[in-house]
Amino acid sequence: MSGRDKTGRPKPPPLPTARLDDDQRLACLRLIRSENVGPATFRALINHFGGARAALAALPELSERGGRRRPIRICPSPAAEAELAAAELAGARPVFTVEPGYPAALAVTEGAPPLIYLKGDEGLLARPAIGLVGSRAASAAGQQLARQLAAGLGQAGYVVASGLALGIDAAAHRAALDTGTIAVLAGGLDIVYPPQNADLQRAIGERGCLVSEQPPGFRPRGNDFPRRNRIISGLSLGVVVVEAARRSGSLITARRAADQGREVLAVPGHPLDPRAWGTNQLIKDGATLVTSADDVVSALQPFGTRRNAIGTAALLEAEDAVDAAPLPLPQVEDDARIRLTASLGPAPVHVDELTRATGLPIRIVQTVLLELALAGRLEHHGGQLVSLLGEPA
Repeated sequence: MSGRDKTGRPKPPPLPTARLDDDQRLACLRLIRSENVGPATFRALINHFGGARAALAALPELSERGGRRRPIRICPSPAAEAELAAAELAGARPVFTVEPGYPAALAVTEGAPPLIYLKGDEGLLARPAIGLVGSRAASAAGQQLARQLAAGLGQAGYVVASGLALGIDAAAHRAALDTGTIAVLAGGLDIVYPPQNADLQRAIGERGCLVSEQPPGFRPRGNDFPRRNRIISGLSLGVVVVEAARRSGSLITARRAADQGREVLAVPGHPLDPRAWGTNQLIKDGATLVTSADDVVSALQPFGTRRNAIGTAALLEAEDAVDAAPLPLPQVEDDARIRLTASLGPAPVHVDELTRATGLPIRIVQTVLLELALAGRLEHHGGQLVSLLGEPA
């Protein structure tokens, strides 16, 4: 791979990958569940320290250097052990980004969840997938078309990924049960939501694959559904939107797909149907117009029906990183830390701009940003954009 994203900017280095033993798995979970450790911070810590145990030991000092006044909360071992035991009881398996079994296409997306829980046929995650999403309040015609698309894509060798919502999602999952479907949940894998899809969720857990970044027992809230959508698009070569009103969550999935460099496809609808507003607008904005599974296959033909090109490149990147040595954190002078912090504000700014504005080496910039993040003073906005939050805790 070129090492750059679609804008030409450098991408973050891939995570080192290795099969984890029980102690390492516990340490990774403790790191993920510790205060102020989001996906970007987890990636930076693992790349710098080469493992979760060393990163855990460094959290207090790093957060203090970032200006934190009170001790950072580190997830205790008993809490992490209880979560893993609950997952085992629910029949779910944890997979971390630092493990080879993590879906390759998802691993290279910015903000990929450091941990996902899986239940069912994990082999589906190694096959090329297409996201198929749409309105919860779908029309009968929309649901029929979703079933036809899902069945046709399955026959063409694709796995259908969706969010197990009512309407279009549920229709797509049901039509793809025999050929392969992945349901990404906003809550824990043992939580049935919506309750109307209880039988469908059970069937996918047995014949397809359930995926969630949330721990067992977690009940989804409103802001958890947009977070789920980035996983649907991250697992997929492209996302097809069948019906979507003006404020539909499916449009969030389409935006995530575009940001991740995936193909965005949409089914046109009647101008007077409010459920067609979103799909028609997507087409106006450049999405590929499709009305059949053949149209989708044709649009994605450059990627092939083998393991998708995104996933293949990600695997090569991961293989290169297996033996990569961790990057020790450089020493940062107080003057450099003050200069960088002064260059930050409430408006998001790209990391490259911070490097240019301060004249500091990129590794110094990344180290100070890591310290600020652990102190609770930095917000990541995606696209390597960051901003400074208020006073440290």
